[in-house]
Amino acid sequence: MRVVVTIQHPGHVHFFKHAIEEMEGRGHEVYVFARENEVAVDLLEAYDIDHEVLAGESDSLLSLATVQATYEARLLRRARQVKPDVITAIGGVAAAHVATAVRARSVVFYDTEHASLITRLAYPFADVVCTPSCYRGDVGAKHRRYPGYHELAYLHPDRFEPDRSVRDTIDCDPSDPLVLARISSWGASHDVGQGGFESVRDVVERLENAGAHVVLTAEGDLPASLESNQLTTAPERLHDWLAAADLVVSEGATTAAEAAVLGTPAVYVNSQALGYTTELEAQYGLLFAFYDETRHARALEKAVSILEDDDTDWSARRAAMLDERIDVTTRIVTELETAGQERVSDRSPVVANPG
Repeated sequence: MRVVVTIQHPGHVHFFKHAIEEMEGRGHEVYVFARENEVAVDLLEAYDIDHEVLAGESDSLLSLATVQATYEARLLRRARQVKPDVITAIGGVAAAHVATAVRARSVVFYDTEHASLITRLAYPFADVVCTPSCYRGDVGAKHRRYPGYHELAYLHPDRFEPDRSVRDTIDCDPSDPLVLARISSWGASHDVGQGGFESVRDVVERLENAGAHVVLTAEGDLPASLESNQLTTAPERLHDWLAAADLVVSEGATTAAEAAVLGTPAVYVNSQALGYTTELEAQYGLLFAFYDETRHARALEKAVSILEDDDTDWSARRAAMLDERIDVTTRIVTELETAGQERVSDRSPVVANPG
């Protein structure tokens, strides 16, 4: 069958990369169409995934609408040429719309309940909506739940073995705990009016005063005084750093969840809760979330307490989580092949029984 995979964010590359390889290995034709966003295209190139870029990067919410419209129009044109059986995406606004227009099946994966604009535009048109079992909300008969997280499509131990030696590339005393802090730009449509830490400088100072070596990965510009803390690494190596760190503090839910499934304790600081961050905290104790007006102070208190904690067996907590969760890539492939078989059956001619 013919499958179109659409990529609009770096996380989408990670999510689909193993499924693309497996689908091609099973003899399916896979076409990858991308919109430039942060380092998405860089990752496609790093993983040697054949792709076509259909639209550039937006620099504001206003320009995002224009870029998205351009991307969807070009995706429609290419889909009419490819004639896919299945179109898949995370979020899936363009994918669901285009699939409807070209009579392909659409399989949408998502895990962000508060992204209401995306869900309103995508879900009504999608044939299948796949979410983690902890997703808050019901999409109806088309809803498929699975026991896992997006991050286990690429960080499950069957898919990823971290290289913790990356720590040796920075000037960090081996006896000092390493903290990676992820700072968000708050530029996504579902981030409007939301926030995380009050001061990045205060985050670094508090953690350094606790004896940690702090490195930052930031979507926007950092204050000049913190530029020396900026982590310079190839985007495809970030997960090695998350595994090598002793603690991750993050305004982004994806980074926090990535750290958690790797067995690195994560402090998540954001004004919005998600089903998967809640479950990783309540059920497995791998993530600690702070949402209210006191989140800055309380999160830093928790971060310092984790650095001072020598008793918690984080690897045991990770093992307990992995015992109950699946390799999500396997589920991706199953959903795409099932949808593709349904589409192929629909377009096959009906042969009358000669008897």
